[in-house]
Amino acid sequence: MKVKVDEAWKRAFAVFAISFVLAGQIVWAQSLGPQPQFNVAVQGQTGAQPEGAFLNFINWIGNVIAPVGAGGAVVGAVVSWLHGRGVGRWLAAAAGLLAVSGITRLIEFWITNGTGGVT
Repeated sequence: MKVKVDEAWKRAFAVFAISFVLAGQIVWAQSLGPQPQFNVAVQGQTGAQPEGAFLNFINWIGNVIAPVGAGGAVVGAVVSWLHGRGVGRWLAAAAGLLAVSGITRLIEFWITNGTGGVT
């Protein structure tokens, strides 16, 4: 099977892009130390308290779901580009997911530091 030079560059770029996204996910992964944490709520809260449950939900969306979805959207953009289709919607989705991640991190900051009231 003969491969054109243009196709070889596209394949090499796709492999690089996917590897870059996966490496980024590994680098950004949070470590809880040598042992996994189970049934532990956020600091100063229990899972039964509304604030603790809400903060756990915000942490999950902001730290896990949105960034992984953004990485998937970037992969979708690369695949779409390789097939000669538009990539704008994929990149917009990735930017939107990263914006959701940033907003949820801001909400997390407000919940954590907003207990002292306005001074």
